[in-house]
Amino acid sequence: MTEATALGLSAPFSLMLALLSLYWLLRVGREARLGFVPRVAWWAVPGLGLLLLTPLVDVPALFGVGAGLLLLAEFWPAAYVRARQRPGWAWPLIALIVGAALTLSLGATAPVSRVGVLSALSSLLVGAAGLLPALLLPRPSLRPLGFETRWKTTVTPDFPDFSVSVTPSGAHLKNVSSRPLRVAGWAPAGMNAWYRVRGDDGRALNILRAGQVVLLPLDEESSGVRVWYAPQQSAAPHLFRADWTPPARAGGRVLN
Repeated sequence: MTEATALGLSAPFSLMLALLSLYWLLRVGREARLGFVPRVAWWAVPGLGLLLLTPLVDVPALFGVGAGLLLLAEFWPAAYVRARQRPGWAWPLIALIVGAALTLSLGATAPVSRVGVLSALSSLLVGAAGLLPALLLPRPSLRPLGFETRWKTTVTPDFPDFSVSVTPSGAHLKNVSSRPLRVAGWAPAGMNAWYRVRGDDGRALNILRAGQVVLLPLDEESSGVRVWYAPQQSAAPHLFRADWTPPARAGGRVLN
């Protein structure tokens, strides 16, 4: 409380500001766990700043404005909105570092700067509130790719994410990428078909792990496969193509 006392803040008033700041950060963390991020709730930062300024500049009206901003941040219907994507952690970390540096510099200056205290408090609050959603937001669940993927415009990557080994029982499809892949379905080359990728137990697979191998049952007349899939972090459907000479006609193959 030394710096607060030097600024003319009483111990109860400083404790009230600390408790309000802690409550707001706990509220931001709670909403982040539910998948929400602050929007109107950011008005709590200038609200707390105005409460801090009230005894420093001796303007009682600022206390009412600050309290109103805190109420707005707490009870506004859209104070928190559902996050569309996970926020970045770089800018909150920078704000925390700036706030910590300002806080350390306050002890080396006499008298204590009011602007410095306000800037340090705001930076620490903004940084901590920005970092909480980046750490606590639940990761979005991957929705299985459906049959509609078959008719969407697809992307063919420059380097294939699968490899194929042909055996008498069919084609062994292996995920050779370093990431899990969402698989939608597959079809033999030249056929208007749609099959689900299935594991050894017969269950349909929605995700193929890195290095995982599955069997695509084919006969000896099949000359290739088409596999529709998407990388885990991409919504654009991808298409894997593999063609070969059917085993039934391997004896008549001519190599140029």
